[in-house]
Amino acid sequence: DKLKDLLELLPEHDLPEDLKSKHCKRCVVVGSGGILHGSELGRLLNQFDIVIRLNDAPVQGYTDHVGNKTTIRMTYPEGAPLSEHEYPPASLFVAVLFKSVDFNWLQAMVKNETL
Repeated sequence: DKLKDLLELLPEHDLPEDLKSKHCKRCVVVGSGGILHGSELGRLLNQFDIVIRLNDAPVQGYTDHVGNKTTIRMTYPEGAPLSEHEYPPASLFVAVLFKSVDFNWLQAMVKNETL
C-alpha cells in the first residue's frame, strides 16, 4: 500500500526524447570503485552515446580518467552524490529503490519533507 501511494505522487515520465531517438546506442557503465584513476580514458568514454554513472562516482577533478559526460546517474539513496555539480541538468537521475527506508527517502523528497 505504501508503494502504491508513493507511485501516485510521482508524475509519469518516459525516456527523454534524445535518448529515445538514438538508433545505435553504444553504452558504457562507469562505477565508483576508482579503477579508472590514472587510466586517461576520459576522452574515449565521452565518445559513447550513453554514459551511465553509478552511485557517487565523481566526475569533477577526474575528467581525464573518467570523462565528463553523464547521460544517466543510477544510485540508491545513500549512494547518491552529495555535490550538486555531479547532477548535470541534461542527465537523467535514476533512483534505485529496494529497501523500505529507500521508499521513505523518496516520499520525503517528493513531499519536500525532512527525513
